[in-house]
Order: sequence, then C-alpha cells, then structure tokens
Amino acid sequence: MDTQNFFTSHICILFIIFTNLANRALSVNQKFQDCAPRACGNGPNISYPFWILDEQESFCGYPSFGITCNEQNPVLKISNDEYIIKDIFYSYHSLLVANAAAYRDACPTPSHNVSLDRTPFNLSMYRSDFSIFYNCTSLPQYPTYGLGCASSDTLHSFAVFHEEASSETCQSLVDVPVDMPFGVNFKSLLNMNYTEILKMGFLLNWTAPNCSNCEQSGGRCGFDNSEFVCFCQDRAHHKTCDDVLTVTGHKKWNLGLKIGIGFGAATGTVAIMLVIFFFYQRRNKKKYGPSSYVSRSISSYPSSMTDREMGISNYFGAPLFNYSELEEATKNFDSSKELGEGGFGTVYYGKLRDGREVAVKRLYENNCRRVEQFMNEIAILTRLRHQNLVQLYGCTSRHSRELVLVYEYIPNGTIADHLHGKKAKPGALRWPTRMKIALETASALTYLHASDIIHRDVKTNNILLDNNFCVKVADFGLSRLFPTDVSHVSTAPQGTPGYVDPEYHECYQLNGKSDVFSFGVVLIELISSMPAVDITRHRHEINLSTMAINKIQNHTLHELVDKSLGFQSDYRVQRMITAVAELAFQCLQYVKDVRPSMGEVLEALQDIQNKDYSKDEAEEMGKAADDVGLLKRDSLPLSPDSALNWISTSTTSTSSS
Repeated sequence: MDTQNFFTSHICILFIIFTNLANRALSVNQKFQDCAPRACGNGPNISYPFWILDEQESFCGYPSFGITCNEQNPVLKISNDEYIIKDIFYSYHSLLVANAAAYRDACPTPSHNVSLDRTPFNLSMYRSDFSIFYNCTSLPQYPTYGLGCASSDTLHSFAVFHEEASSETCQSLVDVPVDMPFGVNFKSLLNMNYTEILKMGFLLNWTAPNCSNCEQSGGRCGFDNSEFVCFCQDRAHHKTCDDVLTVTGHKKWNLGLKIGIGFGAATGTVAIMLVIFFFYQRRNKKKYGPSSYVSRSISSYPSSMTDREMGISNYFGAPLFNYSELEEATKNFDSSKELGEGGFGTVYYGKLRDGREVAVKRLYENNCRRVEQFMNEIAILTRLRHQNLVQLYGCTSRHSRELVLVYEYIPNGTIADHLHGKKAKPGALRWPTRMKIALETASALTYLHASDIIHRDVKTNNILLDNNFCVKVADFGLSRLFPTDVSHVSTAPQGTPGYVDPEYHECYQLNGKSDVFSFGVVLIELISSMPAVDITRHRHEINLSTMAINKIQNHTLHELVDKSLGFQSDYRVQRMITAVAELAFQCLQYVKDVRPSMGEVLEALQDIQNKDYSKDEAEEMGKAADDVGLLKRDSLPLSPDSALNWISTSTTSTSSS
C-alpha cells in the first residue's frame, strides 16, 4: 500500500510539472508562430528585425523597424519620412528603399536631405547623389532634369548628378541618394525622367543583433522586455534554440521533451499515459534494458547507417569530426569563443582532445542542396596545399546536425588588426614585413587561380598572420558553396564594401580579375595603413581605392603613405613603395581586361623585392625630380603610368638630398 501511495504521489507531482511546462511551451510557441515571415504587398517577405504594424506584435522585431503594408510594397517610416521598401537583403543587413513621394506624387519635390540621425539606419557607400536645386536665377550650361512644377518664369528648379551648378544662384539644395552600378554613364540616364530616377531608390544599412545563429538552430528572432530573444517551438532562449536542458552531462535531450510537451498540451490523458509508461519502463528496465532519449539529426536519413557505421572516416581525404567533439572543443560554441562572423558562417576558437588549436566554422543552413555543395567543397579544399593558405583539418559528416569545417588556428590576428585595428602600433609593422605580406598573399591567390578557384572576398580581414608574420589566407573557395551568377538585378553584390570589383558590381560577372582588384585595395592598405572604407573621411575619399587613384593622378602619393614607413628618408623604401603603388594602380583599373593577372602581379612584386636600388639610381631620380618640377611649372600633363610622376617635387628633393 505504501509503495502504491508513493507511486501515485510521484505521478501527481510529475503531472503538475508536466502541465506547467506544457502551458509555458504553448505560450512561447504562440510567439514562435506569430513571428513567422510574412508577405507584404508585392514586396519581399518581412521577418526580423522588421515587423508588420497592425498585423504582428512588436516583439517580432525592433521598435524602429515597424512596417506598414499596402497593396503594392511595404512602407517604412524613418524620421517622419515614408519610404517604399523595394527589396531586403537580410544577409547583408541592408535594404533598397525609395521615397514614397516618387510613387504618390506626379512631381515629387523632396524638401530636405535624408535624415538618419538617432536611427538604426545609415546610408550605403554605394550611391550617387542626385542633387536637386530649387529656385535658381539661372540654368547651367549642361543637360539637367527639369522640375516644371517647382519652377516659374524667373526662377528655375532642376536636378543633376553633380553639383557643378553654383548653389549661390539657388535658394535651396537637396541631395537625394541613388543606388546605381559603379562607372555608370550618366549621359545614358538622361533618357529617363526625373521621377524614374527617384524610383531607382538607394541602399540603407541597419544595425541590430544578428539573427543567423537563432535561425540556424530553428528559432525566430524577436525583441522582448528590451532584450534580444530567440523564440523556439518549445520556449524562449536568449541566444539560440540549442540552449537546452542538460541531462547527465549530455545535450539535446529536449527533442523528447518537445514531443512530450506537445502531446501533454493536446490532452491531459495522453500526458498521464506517457508518465505512467515512463515509470513502467523504469520498473522493468532489467527486462527491457536501459532507455534513453536520443537526439536525431534533422538531416539524417532514418533508414540509413551513419558514416562511421559504414566505415567512412573521411571525405576525399578530409578527416571526419564528431559534432559532439567540436561542441566540447568550443565549449558548446560559446559566444566568448567567437573569432568572427561572416555571410557564410560563424568561426569559433576551439581546442581538440589531441591538443590542436582549431578555428571551427559553422555554416549557415542545412538542407539537401547545401549537403551536396558541402561535399563538393570538401573535395576541392582537400586538393589545396600551399604554405600561405589556412589548412583544412577536417569536417563533420554530411549526416551531422550541422555542417562544420575545421581549420588550423592562426594566433596573430589579421593584417587589418595590425594596420588599423586592435593590434596597430605606429612603426611596429615595418615596410620589409609589409612587402613580405604582399608577396605571400599574391603567391596564395596565384595558386588559387591556377587551381580554378576564385577567392571572391580578398580583404585584409581574411589574411591571417602567424607569430612570425607569415601569411595564411583564409575563407578561400567559399564561392564554391554559393552560385556566382545573380538572377535578380537588385541583389546586393557579393563581397565586402571597399573591395568589390566595380565591374562585377555593375555587370555581376565574377572572374579572377575581381580578386586582382581586391588585392589592389590590400596593397594600398599596406602602403597607407588606412582601412578600405572610412565614413569619417571626406565623401570622395570614403573608399580607399578612390582616394588612392586621386592621389596618384594628382602626383601626391606622399600624402597617402604611412609616415612611419620612412618614405621621405629612406630611398630604397620610397622606390619600393612607389613601384607597389604603381602596381596597385594597375590592379584598380575599372575595366578588368586592363588589369594584370594574379600571376603577373606576383611576378611584379618579386621584381620589386629583388631589384637593386643603388646610389646611382638615387642621383638619377633627383634629376628626374627636377624635370618633373619643370614640367609642373610649364603645366604640361604627366602620364600616370610613370611611377616617378607620382612623387611630389618637395618629397623627391627631400628624399634624395
């Protein structure tokens, strides 16, 4: 009788706990359902950080990201101005918008510049300013877009793609950003009317916590109680749906819990039966053996064996890692272990059981198509053997819950860190070291191109350094995981702002010369110690590549060079930097066919490194500098192809004296 009472009381207690968990799960599950992506007019689907006013609760997004739907496109209100959302690029935290007045008014007349102060939005650097002049006493001598509705017999209003018109003759000026490809021929745009130009819209970037980890774990992001929340099917978590209960030191017991909660919420009778069945199994475990809940991979196949059961220990020579081993190595992918995050996945620091330090990359998404691409990528990466490429240690099984790549860990940070980041110190990275970095990076990229692989995202943040400042290029070959063709003309260009090949940005045609352009930007960073993009610089110098080309063409290279490199005091350094700048200038040419190949770039760098800069050359250079001074006084044009012409007269005289 005592045994029966004990058994009954435990069932009651468990049932109460079970019911409370079920009610909690139902509450959160409702939020998970409420925050499902939704269609909004004829525009893109709406999901975090955006939410639909009058249709969704505010916890599905951030307060400033509320969107109104109409029959055509979603509308976003920023600083009391309404913008039509034409497209959203969630992976890039950017969206393409156009002033709603362009769609509503026959003759839209913006009265002020785009106001983004105290908002989570900022203008993309990929834009042109469409300048609108109001009430001018005269018209410029070049073609303009007329605004008849805002003009009179004596005062004229018009718009142009440049500000050569004198604002002194006009009462007001408004700059409207317009998104268009690099190097576009503005004359061809004159065939369009004023309203069509405004409808082209412009890109905005937003700032909000990244949702990728939450979505990857099966959750939906939101903002509740003034903090970021990941809504899952069972309950809410602060980061991802992988933050689950731990049972006897093992993770992922919650799949059985989810099933139990689901049935318990449906009917109390079934819940009691499940609890009784649980105790029945415990009392008869000697007869039926131990029982446990086992998490099954969402990408595994029920009728198939695992790779290890089939005796497969590697893919194309890449060793297989157990997912649990990588969880252990990264402390369950602890956010404190994050090394970086990109469009393809998050990288974590880890330490394997054998003592090796590794960089563990979790790839976003896990579906049949991604598994096939994952296998193809492993086949490619295992072929690569180069001293300046980060080595692939292995990967998880294609049947694993997540697709993970494991690379060697490089401890000394990136070139960006040492040039203008957290490790930057004036004079610490001397020119010989920078020249060595340029050579080794070019060697790695030449090898990739010879292997029919385009890096696609060459930048100083992807060039790692070991403790001896030897280069290890990372993130190579990732373009193999993603299609290089673009099916939608408004899709944001692949790559990192400041490094993207302008011809690719315009034509969406990627090839090896796109890497050459990006490497040209890297060379300029090595020369200047400046970042590729800096919005605090003058508007025409935000992009380092644009600044460099202007300095070179204006014969003021010395203004670009990092003063700690000894450009004005060391003749050999000056000649080498000048030659590297000339090479970078060739790499940064707009037309890809004019740029050298990566192999030619490597050969040129080797020639610069090995050249003997003797004292006789210094004297010749001094004479050449005098000639340059005479040419400049005579106002004769100088060829940008000559490296000597890029050094100002004062700089040359100082360095050669």
